[in-house]
Amino acid sequence: VQLQAFGGGLVQPGGSLRLSCAASGFTWDYYSIGWFRQAPGKEREGVSCMSSSDGSTYDADSVKGRFTFSRDKRRKTVYLQMNSLKPEDTAVYYCAAYGRCNGQPLGWGQGTLVTVSS
Repeated sequence: VQLQAFGGGLVQPGGSLRLSCAASGFTWDYYSIGWFRQAPGKEREGVSCMSSSDGSTYDADSVKGRFTFSRDKRRKTVYLQMNSLKPEDTAVYYCAAYGRCNGQPLGWGQGTLVTVSS
């Protein structure tokens, strides 16, 4: 399984970014897929996840109403639309495979840095 995240960058507070993740060798019906982030000096934080069982998405309280997870199975790509960004959203974002959305990530690829700053 290869998961490659793209789309990070520098954005002002209140701005938007869309992250993409290209998944190859990924069995959509077996693994859940999601995003986690890690800021310098902080613990890893799960951001959003889509369940393999029914396609339901689960978002962290810190991003609810601002981030939206979507999937394009045909293009084998998932997206994280991030709106109303805050400085505390600054982190490296990783796309990851999960057994279950409430579990630990099983594997992930190279992350993409999101910096929210004026």
